[in-house]
Amino acid sequence: MSKKIILLAGPTASGKSKLAVHLAKKLNGEVINADSMQIYKEFSILSSRPNKVDTERAKHHLYGIVSVKKYFSAGDWLKEVKKKVSLCFKKKKIPIIVGGTGLYFDTITKGISKIPDIDSKTRAKVRNLFKKLGFKKFYEKLLKLDPKVKGKILPTDTQRTQRAYEVKLKTKKSLFDWIANTKSDFLDFNLKKIFIDIPRAELLQKISKRTDLMFKENCIAEVKKFNLLKLNNSLSANKLIGVQEINRYLNGAISLGECKELINIKTRQYAKRQKTWARGHMKNWNKLYSKNFFILSKKTLKAVS
Repeated sequence: MSKKIILLAGPTASGKSKLAVHLAKKLNGEVINADSMQIYKEFSILSSRPNKVDTERAKHHLYGIVSVKKYFSAGDWLKEVKKKVSLCFKKKKIPIIVGGTGLYFDTITKGISKIPDIDSKTRAKVRNLFKKLGFKKFYEKLLKLDPKVKGKILPTDTQRTQRAYEVKLKTKKSLFDWIANTKSDFLDFNLKKIFIDIPRAELLQKISKRTDLMFKENCIAEVKKFNLLKLNNSLSANKLIGVQEINRYLNGAISLGECKELINIKTRQYAKRQKTWARGHMKNWNKLYSKNFFILSKKTLKAVS
C-alpha cells in the first residue's frame, strides 16, 4: 500500500493545530506547516504559531523558517515539504500537513506549474507598476496583457494578479497555460484529506478569543520590532492581519478597542475566503467537525485510518 500523508486544512482559529498534535501523538506522526504566515521567524504571536507545549508534544517542521525580508513562494514551500515528507518516512513517521493556506494544499493535490524563475528586476518592475496604478487599474492592464486571467483571478487578489503579470511579461505565456500542464508529485501517495468544517457562529467566538489572547501575549511589541525592519510594502509579511491595524493604533488613528475589532473583522473575512476556497478546491475532501474535541478526534482518526 502507498505511503500515507494526512492533509489537515480548515479556516483560521478552527483548532487545526491542536488536532494535528493529537493526531501526531496517536499515529506516530510529525506536524508540517501549511500556513503561509507561520513560516516567518519574526511573527509567532500574530500568526498564531503553535506554542512551546505543542511543539514539545510532537515534532513540528517549517514553522518560523524564513525571514520576513525574503520572498517565499508556494513553489519554495513545496520544495521544503518534499524534504520533510521524505524525512518523516525515513523515520517511519506519518507526515501531518496542517494549515489554512489553500494554495499550498493545491500544490500537493494538483501540482505546481514549472514556471521559470522570475528575475528580481521583472518582479520589481511589476510591483512598482502595481503601486503606481492601484489594484483596479493594474487589473485592467493585466487583462489586456493576459485575457485568460478574466474570471479566474479576482482584482482584489493582489498577490496573484501581480504574479500573473510578471509571468506573462517574462515568459510571454499565460500563467494559466503553465498551470494547465501540471500534475501532482504526490500521485503515488495515499493522501488523507480532512477539512475542519466549523460552524460560523462558533468560529466567530474562537476568533474573538484568539485576538484577545494575542494582545495578552503582546503582539503590539511584535509589530514594533517588525516596523524597525522598514520592509518593502510588496513583501507578503505586510499582509499579515494585525500589522496595519496595530500600526494605526500606534499612530493614534484608532483606539485599542477599535484596533481589536478591526482585526476580528479582517480575520472573519479571511475565514470566509478560506471556506469559499474549500468549496471550490476541496470538493472531495472529508469535511468533519464536532464541538467536542474528543468526538472530532475520533471522527478524524477514523477518516485517516
